[in-house]
Amino acid sequence: MENAVRSADKSANAGLVQKGIKEALFAALISFGMFVLYVGLKTDQNISNELIIVQRWGLLAIFVAIAAVGRFLTVVFLRPHLDARKLAKARSGELDISTEKGFFHTHFLKIALIALLLYPVFIYAVAGPQGSLKWVDNFGIQILIYVMLAWGLNIVVGLAGLLDLGYVAFYAIGAYSYALLSSYFGLSFWLLLPLSGILAALWGVILGFPVLRLRGDYLAIVTLAFGEIIRLVIINWTDLTKGTFGISGIPKATLFGIPFDASAGGFAKLFHLPISSAYYKIFLFYLILALCMLTAYVTIRLRRMPIGRAWEALREDEIACRSLGINTVTTKLTAFATGAMFGGFAGSFFAARQGFVSPESFVFLESAVILAIVVLGGMGSLTGIAIAAIVMVGGTELLREMAFLKAIFGPDFTPELYRMLLFGLAMVVVMLIKPRGFVGSREPTAFLKERKAVSGSFTKEGHG
Repeated sequence: MENAVRSADKSANAGLVQKGIKEALFAALISFGMFVLYVGLKTDQNISNELIIVQRWGLLAIFVAIAAVGRFLTVVFLRPHLDARKLAKARSGELDISTEKGFFHTHFLKIALIALLLYPVFIYAVAGPQGSLKWVDNFGIQILIYVMLAWGLNIVVGLAGLLDLGYVAFYAIGAYSYALLSSYFGLSFWLLLPLSGILAALWGVILGFPVLRLRGDYLAIVTLAFGEIIRLVIINWTDLTKGTFGISGIPKATLFGIPFDASAGGFAKLFHLPISSAYYKIFLFYLILALCMLTAYVTIRLRRMPIGRAWEALREDEIACRSLGINTVTTKLTAFATGAMFGGFAGSFFAARQGFVSPESFVFLESAVILAIVVLGGMGSLTGIAIAAIVMVGGTELLREMAFLKAIFGPDFTPELYRMLLFGLAMVVVMLIKPRGFVGSREPTAFLKERKAVSGSFTKEGHG
């Protein structure tokens, strides 16, 4: 009996290896077809300023080998392990989500907030004033901007279920509102921050009226067109926006009137500190962190109010929502306006941080990245979206620090040029492993006696 079982296991393993080899060959063939023009061949200019084609077959072979080996390991080892684990959980009757929460899971948000508050101080102490600039700016402020944008879009997409592909338009409206009003009228950052959000919310209402009867793909097309219209207006209205040249010399934000410059009344001289631009970056970090906390607080409070429940009802079934007497017009308009307002806040902060805005910063790719962060994090989950923003935005920024990859792929290899390729591959992997996002479970806003999390397996696909 035991010999029969062993022989059956050996034949099953042999069949699995054979299947793995076959799929690895298919993966190698597909990856060769995908990367031959993107990786294997490269256009360049010679000394005579002529366009030539540089062949990089070694780099292409490495990409193809990685795809083949990865597919083989997935088929032979990873997938059987996951299937066996899922079968064992099903036989034991274990739920997809655990009802018992450990210390870290219970206090995760508090620990994360404390870590964020201490992050600039720790980096400043370790790397010094100049060394901390990159880590506070690129790995702190940049990620938090995308967290705020994704949380704002989450109101429209995750809570109300309205697919918006033109969210970057509100980001641009907030940025140009701050840039123009501060440059031409000399208004301060603290006055223009709420004003930029109000103007973006107004445009959110203007967008909301024509699309009240649209849903799904049609809504996505109209919002995509709105985003492109705003970008083209910025490019062509050269008398006001200076077109593709952009607006430079935008005034910086101040700390209650204290500027971050080398003047006698500046922050460094006032507090007897050495002159450094690190103080302004640290100030901006805490400012965008406060804006993110405001976005999260407003979102959580609104979800518990009747308007938040109306958003969730609209997301689940618009016809049932109407039959219950919910005004879908005001529900959609408030979702668009609220999400646009936070996009305007982020845009005004972006303009103050950069000191320069141009149409190239507000292309469709930005909307796609923000929407991808919302989907990968788990629509409706603030924690999951924040984790997705850290992984995706922080991961692409981390590629700039991976100069050691040149030892593997050659001296001409530039990792940051492949960030969007790796971004897409990461999205595919995450969607295969966690199809409903990093946080697929959710807790209903309204509950009876006891709040219980609902597993992503019991929710509609994409509404985790």
